[in-house]
Amino acid sequence: MISLNLAFNFHQQALGLRQARHQVLAANIANADTPNYKARDIDFASELKKAVEGGQSQQQPNGGLALARTSEQHLAGEGPAWRGAGSTELLYRVPDQPSLDGNTVDMDRERTQFADNAVRYQAALTIMNRRIQGLKNAMQPE
Repeated sequence: MISLNLAFNFHQQALGLRQARHQVLAANIANADTPNYKARDIDFASELKKAVEGGQSQQQPNGGLALARTSEQHLAGEGPAWRGAGSTELLYRVPDQPSLDGNTVDMDRERTQFADNAVRYQAALTIMNRRIQGLKNAMQPE
């Protein structure tokens, strides 16, 4: 019998990365007019491969990552699941046309990426929902 954890691991990791990418893209859009802001993004395919192969070993039970403290005077805390050592690496975007104020956000690209990510997130939710429905139907007696 297949464990439910194995059955949904890929979809769970994909949804988590899509959600994290959505946050990064939203931050880019929000900082479109901030001088010297550098646009960031996630390499979704490579990060999903890392996550599925076991890159989530540093996760805490509530889904966050443990933060390393370099001094005992630092506050203990946890970061979002898409940051930290061994998790999703945020990459800088190379601008097509750099602006005079040093901002590298291209609003057309950001809006396109944001919409694409939203559609793919919705598709992943639909696929996961259908998989759950299929498992529920398989477990019901006839």
